Amino acid sequence: MKQYIVKPGKKVALSDWDPNDISGFPGAKEDAIEQLKKMTKKLESLQNLLYAEHKHKLLIVLQAMDTAGKDGTIRHVFEGVNPQGVRVVSYKMPTAEELDHDYLWRVHKNVPGKGEMVIFNRSHYEDVLIVRVHQLVPEEVWRKRYQQINNFERMLSEEGTTILKFYLNIDELAQKERLEARLEDPSKNWKFNVDDLKERKLWPDYMKAYEDALSETGTKWAPWTIVPSNHKWFRNLVISTRIVETLESLAMEYPKAEAGDEKLKIV
Repeated sequence: MKQYIVKPGKKVALSDWDPNDISGFPGAKEDAIEQLKKMTKKLESLQNLLYAEHKHKLLIVLQAMDTAGKDGTIRHVFEGVNPQGVRVVSYKMPTAEELDHDYLWRVHKNVPGKGEMVIFNRSHYEDVLIVRVHQLVPEEVWRKRYQQINNFERMLSEEGTTILKFYLNIDELAQKERLEARLEDPSKNWKFNVDDLKERKLWPDYMKAYEDALSETGTKWAPWTIVPSNHKWFRNLVISTRIVETLESLAMEYPKAEAGDEKLKIV
């Protein structure tokens, strides 16, 4: 799965990244689904270990265009984890209180504590994406934010937070089909928002904004993974594998029993 990780300093052109690519898993779809089940069990065990050891912190950032599958990823990849040690934070339009502070204020208070895994469903990157596309602030403001974000994430990393950032890469055709499905399927009608059609018209602007964000903020301490996401099963497999491999690299251990505990008798 390493082929999907953006090398720090690399200029990203999304036309070079195929949303239909499934070459990262050479087997059949059925084999990949079985592998995903194994990854889910591993993630469940590793997240329990993360929580018990109470040493490391894991921040997972999910960014994508509408319908790319942020909610689906959270539902399928993290289905077995213990809610006691996991939080999902969704970032929507800032509140009046949040607008009274700097744009990272609402983000910083939601980062993980020791033993915790936090998943950002959208994130601080909205402040160099939607803010840019809709011209909510001048270019001289949002352009400075790349370095500010890098510095913020570096500080988190130096304070013990492991950061994984995923861009769920779909194409316009896949988005069209998923939007149509929301209209046609009564169980998905609630997901449809007419504003999604307005945002869809800005696709080229968003692609340029994403390319710059991925290029400017892919670092050693907070790398981006561009996940081919036209195939939902493959999207989930890439993300779960990346998270499992990262947690395994932390070489975590369960805390040892207190000295003398072995002599205690339960009556």
